[in-house]
Amino acid sequence: MDVLAGLLEGPRARGAFMIRACFDPPWSVRIADEAPLSVMIMVRGAAWIVPDHGEPQLIRPGDVAVARGPDHYTVADDRATPPRAEIQPGERCVPLGGTPVGQYKDLGLRAWGQSLDGAAEMLIGTYQARGEITGRLLDALPPLLILPTEVWDCPLTPLLADEIAKDEPGQDVVLDRLLDLLMIATLRAWFSRPEAEAPAWYRAMGDPVVGQAIRLLQDDPAHPWTIAALAAKAGVSRAALARRFTELVGEPPMAYLTGWRLALAADLLRDGEQTIAAIARRVGYGSAFALSSAFKRVYGVSPQEHRSRAA
Repeated sequence: MDVLAGLLEGPRARGAFMIRACFDPPWSVRIADEAPLSVMIMVRGAAWIVPDHGEPQLIRPGDVAVARGPDHYTVADDRATPPRAEIQPGERCVPLGGTPVGQYKDLGLRAWGQSLDGAAEMLIGTYQARGEITGRLLDALPPLLILPTEVWDCPLTPLLADEIAKDEPGQDVVLDRLLDLLMIATLRAWFSRPEAEAPAWYRAMGDPVVGQAIRLLQDDPAHPWTIAALAAKAGVSRAALARRFTELVGEPPMAYLTGWRLALAADLLRDGEQTIAAIARRVGYGSAFALSSAFKRVYGVSPQEHRSRAA
């Protein structure tokens, strides 16, 4: 498994919300849909993204922004423009500040706003459920990240702009996979940036010893790993591996393995397609009971409760 595969394996959009938003100034929309992750590409004009907590960020044509939920934020032509509408869970649009209901409206297939030739145009893709994005990925991201076109020219923008306007058989699936590809490409570019502040375990992937050990654990979490077996594979002593791993990752190898196994189990439980016993075997636990005990100790709920809440 390469340096990014374990982190990026999670994005699996299912019926993602994809839209082309077009506005003329003054315009402002508050985003309170609490979606786990949204990607915005500025096609034309400029926009301010104003988080409820954090510094406003200006995006220009070609810039890509990723907003992590459930935090709320406002997107507007100017930081001082009050929101004219609020997007709530379920893609429900509510007018604000006494503005007419029809000020922002459907403009055709996957298009919304004021006019298709508005001064500002954005392509927006939103993952609707947390189960579509691995929790480990969400935990690794800031609430808002911006990739300006000066540091990364997104090659997928023309393709997404073309596909979002189509109405052909299987189009929703095409858009889901494009969103996944866009997310993976964006995060790959982001984590290569010095300001990315990647988590310790991600940075440790570059170490020749610890990186190899992490890949072994991620490749085969169901294997009955021991420090001795892991050290032998990495070509170092047990003491050397334990010391260096803890120093770079912030926790011992077996603790990391437990966290990785339970994170995988949590994502598989959200899918709802496998029995708890099958998930237990897949992530390295001998029985559903063993998984349940470890899962409840870390997450505070049983696997079944976790699955029910996700549903």
